[in-house]
Amino acid sequence: MIAGDFTVTVGKKDVVAAVLPLQEHWLPLSNLDLLLPPLDVGVFFCYKKPVSGDTLCFGSMVGILKKAMAQALVSFYAFAGEVVPNSIGEPELLCNYRGVDFFEAYADVELQNLNLYNPDESIEGKLIPKKKHGVLAVQATELKCGGIVVACTFDHRIADAYSANMFLVSWAEIAQSKPISLLPSFRRSMLNPRHPGCIDVSLDDLYVPISTLPPPKENNQPSDDHLISRIYYVTAAQLDELQSLASRGGSKRTKLESFSAFLWKMVAISAAGDSSKMSKMGIVVDGRTRLSEGCTDKKSQMGTYFGNVLSIPFGSEKVKELIEKPLSWVAEEVHDFIKNAVTKEHFLGLIDWVEAHRPEPAMTKIYASGSNEGPAFVVSSGQRFPVSKVNFGWGPPTFGSYHFPWGGRTGYVMPMPSPMKNGDWVVYVHLPVRQVEFIETEAADLFKPLTSDYLDLVQTPL
Repeated sequence: MIAGDFTVTVGKKDVVAAVLPLQEHWLPLSNLDLLLPPLDVGVFFCYKKPVSGDTLCFGSMVGILKKAMAQALVSFYAFAGEVVPNSIGEPELLCNYRGVDFFEAYADVELQNLNLYNPDESIEGKLIPKKKHGVLAVQATELKCGGIVVACTFDHRIADAYSANMFLVSWAEIAQSKPISLLPSFRRSMLNPRHPGCIDVSLDDLYVPISTLPPPKENNQPSDDHLISRIYYVTAAQLDELQSLASRGGSKRTKLESFSAFLWKMVAISAAGDSSKMSKMGIVVDGRTRLSEGCTDKKSQMGTYFGNVLSIPFGSEKVKELIEKPLSWVAEEVHDFIKNAVTKEHFLGLIDWVEAHRPEPAMTKIYASGSNEGPAFVVSSGQRFPVSKVNFGWGPPTFGSYHFPWGGRTGYVMPMPSPMKNGDWVVYVHLPVRQVEFIETEAADLFKPLTSDYLDLVQTPL
């Protein structure tokens, strides 16, 4: 893997608006949207030079992207609006169809030389656009080899990963002149609070009004232990082995529970010098099937819902316990704190909890964890990341990943299916330097740096 620097030149900026003019209107955020602070999430896809490269040049590909986006924004109009405060200071979506900022760029690097293992160097500030206006920004970057990187940055308050995936797949379907397989629903009444509300006291342990948090201390995180992003792959065989180790004791754990438990142990061991401190780990839970009474039909009302339907339950354990106990014990702790959040009542209660605190903004407590409290991170499952379906007509991506260096002190980890379709996982990691260095030393056999060879990106000259 060549890790040299390269230059990106932005050649053109355009605003892509919906192909049909629609009536301007306001769309309130749901109570679950209101739990998200203003955070931008990135996602990018890498494509090799099209086989029909003689006729399908970069300009043609950009034209396809823009035309399809203009059509997609008719249904996904939330991505073409702006977030503004309403009369009581809460964020609200103004659907004014301003459109999406679209950047065209050129990068003086070949796809096989793109250091995907270190997205801080190769992706951040180069291939993923900075969103300055609106809800969504897009950048298409031509590479030296004729390949292309298509990247998006979107406002997390408007969409979770499930919603973004719906848009990405629909955008690609339109580009190939296919009908949209999943039309979005913006029916906010599906997430209305109950009257009277019913709030379990456990929610006060998971969420907190922002006004009750202590003011952030200046520079309370050492500059030499800032958070960095890395991308690894974990083989299917290693995931099976982790699941076997985590399931000892009679209860079978999922691969996500097993992997998360192992990572929690690794993070705790890296903090062994602070063994009296508490370590927190959260798991992002999607509430769509829970609010649909277990219905797994994607075309159900909740299956097409566009917005945030997330909860982040977390566990808190002493570093010493996480170090000394076997993996199966840690996996059981993970299972226990998740099981209380994978119910319809949990999500209905969370909606009621937000309503009881409005208009005071609130957030999950684990995002507010400070480095002086012990290590904390969140795992968000990206197993439904539809990489192969984001095909705009020149073939599926050779690689795709979310990119979320969100700026807080809590770490973030997202495992996604490998584009090799062999059961492996690709894992995006955003953790403090010390934790990353420890994991790469002590678990190098598990966390393998993502390389061009693994992705089969190395092109032999004709």
